[in-house]
Amino acid sequence: MSVTSVDRPFLRRPGVTLALRYAAAALITLVFLFPVYWLFIISFKTPEEIFAYPPVWYPASIQFENYKVLFKDGDAITVWNSLVLAGVSTVIAMILGTMCAYSLVRFKTGGENLAVWIISQRMMPPIAIVFPIFLVYVFLGWVDSYIGMIILYTAFSMPYVIWMMRGYIEDIPIELEESALVDGWTRWQVLWRVVFPMARTGLFATSVFTFVFAWNDFLFSLVLTRTEVITYTVQVTHYFGGQSNFWAKIAAMSVLGTIPVFFAVATLQRYLVRGISMGAVKG
Repeated sequence: MSVTSVDRPFLRRPGVTLALRYAAAALITLVFLFPVYWLFIISFKTPEEIFAYPPVWYPASIQFENYKVLFKDGDAITVWNSLVLAGVSTVIAMILGTMCAYSLVRFKTGGENLAVWIISQRMMPPIAIVFPIFLVYVFLGWVDSYIGMIILYTAFSMPYVIWMMRGYIEDIPIELEESALVDGWTRWQVLWRVVFPMARTGLFATSVFTFVFAWNDFLFSLVLTRTEVITYTVQVTHYFGGQSNFWAKIAAMSVLGTIPVFFAVATLQRYLVRGISMGAVKG
């Protein structure tokens, strides 16, 4: 009897197969989480530990000086700027985009091809229009302003929101809306009291992705901001120099920039799985 024939029944046992799957999943998780751990741990290291060889896997003592420097120099305000820009633009885009999606689904606004045209605008590379937008913003005086960046983020988020919410609204039975209209409700009341609650899962899932898109923006912020509303993604690049890189500040700022997204995803995690598998696959 060969070794192969003996091993196969062993591997076919449910407990062994399950253990191997868990081991493979744990290994893959460690591989993907290691960069996150390394970035996080660098933010608490001293300069000597950061450049030590062989590498120091964990600091001798937790150091908060790297974070204190960011707040002392005012660099941490860039995280607040990103939070305001991404948060406000997401709320506006979700409200307007959901109303537009409702119009497309219930009133067939623009015909069958308008939704495809709308989502095609999201495929336009930002680098192709950032400089024309810069010239317009210079003329309007919106460069390095909250209103300018919020309007821009909202405009670029709208196609994605409309496309996603269109799929969710299509899943809502129209009979519920018709019953509300028969009871004397207006279309606005139907939208706020029926459509929004019924599409709650889609609203949360789409808002998370919309927030992340705005949060991670680099190009628009790089070109259209200077000092007042600079975001953390641009601020991190200031720590890279021709002679040396400030790795402690880079790590600390990156950790601060990750915290809002982490809490947003962790809080709304239960909506994301269903959100990925529903509205996005609607044609």
